[in-house]
Amino acid sequence: MPPPLAAAAWALRAAVWACLAASAMLVAEAAYMGLASLAAAALWRRRPLQRRYRWEPMPGAAGGDVEEGPAAAAEFPMVLVQIPMYNEREVYKLSINAACALTWPPDRIIIQVLDDSTDPIIKELVELECLGWASKKINIKYEVRNNRKGYKAGALKKGMEHTYAQQCDFVAIFDADFQPESDFLLKTIPFLVHNPKIALIQTRWEFVNYDVCLMTRIQKMSLDYHFKVEQESGSFVHSFFGFNGTAGVWRVSAINQSGGWKDRTTVEDMDLAVRASLKGWEFLYVGDIRSELPSTFQAYRHQQHRWTCGAANLFRKMAWEIITNKEVSIWKKHHLLYSFFFVRRVIAPLVTFLFYCVVIPLSAMVPGVNIPVWGLFYIPTAITCMNAIRNPGSLHLMPFWILFENVMSMHRMRAALTGLLETAHANDWVVTEKVGDLAMDDLDVPLLEPVKPTECAERIYIPEILLALYLLICASYDLVLGSHKYYLYIYLQAFAFIVMGFGFVGTRTPCS
Repeated sequence: MPPPLAAAAWALRAAVWACLAASAMLVAEAAYMGLASLAAAALWRRRPLQRRYRWEPMPGAAGGDVEEGPAAAAEFPMVLVQIPMYNEREVYKLSINAACALTWPPDRIIIQVLDDSTDPIIKELVELECLGWASKKINIKYEVRNNRKGYKAGALKKGMEHTYAQQCDFVAIFDADFQPESDFLLKTIPFLVHNPKIALIQTRWEFVNYDVCLMTRIQKMSLDYHFKVEQESGSFVHSFFGFNGTAGVWRVSAINQSGGWKDRTTVEDMDLAVRASLKGWEFLYVGDIRSELPSTFQAYRHQQHRWTCGAANLFRKMAWEIITNKEVSIWKKHHLLYSFFFVRRVIAPLVTFLFYCVVIPLSAMVPGVNIPVWGLFYIPTAITCMNAIRNPGSLHLMPFWILFENVMSMHRMRAALTGLLETAHANDWVVTEKVGDLAMDDLDVPLLEPVKPTECAERIYIPEILLALYLLICASYDLVLGSHKYYLYIYLQAFAFIVMGFGFVGTRTPCS
């Protein structure tokens, strides 16, 4: 073997074993979370949360109704409901209507619409909607800023500075695409009232448009795993998980003690949760609430970049603070540093892309590089099965999920590196596009909705297409000259990159 080829083979073998070690970390973490979530599910089935934690219905509340009268209302804490918005033409009515329909004494709840819209027409529509509800004796406040400093974190922080907000005991936060059930506060607030160590109640999301297309179904699988496994295990074992930024209720005193909202990353929700945890506060995960999934590939890419980049950037900024903290146990520090940040937010996006989209295809072209069957087949199979363990109804979609997640891993890896290195685009914020009722207008949307590149050139994704070309070269070499038989997998992955690279995924929306 020529020296350059021998050096390449040696480097590739080192990369293989590094990826295998990282994969072992992933499968161990997945097994740990899966077992913890199954234990939590079994325990909570026998002993519901209302029995494990102190929970009593609010006085005068029965069957989702609240008795009228000042005596009964006085027993209810003051609650602020915040709805941050930015040019939400399609969904602003849905979210405001749902918030105004929450069952709670009218003199003990304040609805606060934080409108950062830059479109004057949308701004006027949102304000008129708020005025309409105010005329119905709903205590609703329409708040605007003269700039968008800090984006969502800045809006939430500014909202908490109003005198009426400072008089509230708890704050419920809903993004513009969330529609809480009317009894949401009656189900969640008692946990906070009767358990003074709990700072946050986070609910699980249900999705109104999960069956719009194949992409939304795959997203639902990933987010179901996030809620049913990651958050449920975190709540059960550590009383900690990352706040999802919406569909949660915070204790106002916990927010203040933890330093309030900060805009240093694009994951202000996770930032606040970590700081509150380091102050000794506990979190609890419960229930369901309806939301909307991004149904276009472009919107999903923006969302995943913000989440992945922000989490990696927060890890960079808070690692030393976690290490030196003296208010929490070594066990919780280990969970935060290793499990929550390092393995899930750094290792996972890096190894998924490098191993399955770069190293395995390249090893098919370099003689003398062999990947053990346990790393090539058993570990991915184990991780896939553990992702399906709490969502068996989606087992038939697992092959699509694997291919889709591998394509997205390129985008997530780039976002993770951007956050870790804190490059110029680390704090870019792009609001996830919503379609509201449009998602329900046509129930015959096919699983893969083609988009004409001539109509929307921005829907052609060059990085995905270039990687598809690389994969096709590797697969063809292995088919003709190689002996590994990796080409079966590589061709499938190349096809997935082609489909997504040319925009044949998600739903069609008007070009902007």
